[in-house]
Amino acid sequence: MPRRDESILEHLVLLPWWVSVIVSATVYIVMTVVIPGMVAESPLLSAAAVVLPQFAPWIALIFLLPAPISWFGRRKKRLRLDAQRDVDTIKSLSWREFEQLVAEAFRRQGYTVEENATAGADGGIDIRLVRYGQLHLVQCKQWRAQKVSVSVIREMYGILIAESASQVSIITSGTFTQEAKVFAINKPIDLVDGPALLQLIKSVQHHQYPSVQSAVPGSPFRTPPEFADSVSQDTCPQCGSSLVTRVARKGSNAGGRFVGCSAFPKCRFTRQV
Repeated sequence: MPRRDESILEHLVLLPWWVSVIVSATVYIVMTVVIPGMVAESPLLSAAAVVLPQFAPWIALIFLLPAPISWFGRRKKRLRLDAQRDVDTIKSLSWREFEQLVAEAFRRQGYTVEENATAGADGGIDIRLVRYGQLHLVQCKQWRAQKVSVSVIREMYGILIAESASQVSIITSGTFTQEAKVFAINKPIDLVDGPALLQLIKSVQHHQYPSVQSAVPGSPFRTPPEFADSVSQDTCPQCGSSLVTRVARKGSNAGGRFVGCSAFPKCRFTRQV
């Protein structure tokens, strides 16, 4: 749904191009067939049956205009993601490009993505993600030098509770303070720094480049700290994410090897080695 300060056309630009085509065709049919058929027998409204079809092509064209803009915009986002090589290229992006990069990465992971086109560079919720019926909130911090402090993490944790979301991710091209990392422990909060974001981007690029090692454990695309992983070429039969070979370091099976889904804890598929 469009926000109160966002027009329908602005909202269509953010949606896939074919949505504008469907809306345009629907408007045309309603104005040329549906409404004239409903009011043709009314003496007071019969004039509408004559006038509306004349304006229908022009009104439909207006709703069709966002389609090419949306198509070129999506193509630009895809190319930008595939062009990333290292953390420096990510840091060179503007805050808006950074948010779009993160959104496209999650989109390729299979999430339904809603980008916030109205917030400023330090807005609250930048991206809303939905997968398997669960809401996942994302805030992006394109900070090149300053570390993300614990106050930001506390704020997003409060928003998570208010929105009844299952998880929140704070994603930065830089790093987090130690206090922020401590606060996020044992909470549904993912702190994703520059190297970890680069790992995600490389895992979904159409032309993949040598991967980097993950840095901060706890994100939906990295492995919990109690496991030592090696990436498998197989994909998870439940969600399609990559599988990793893990060594349990806790519990009764400590030291044992098994295959698990890299999307843990979203997906809990496991298989014995």
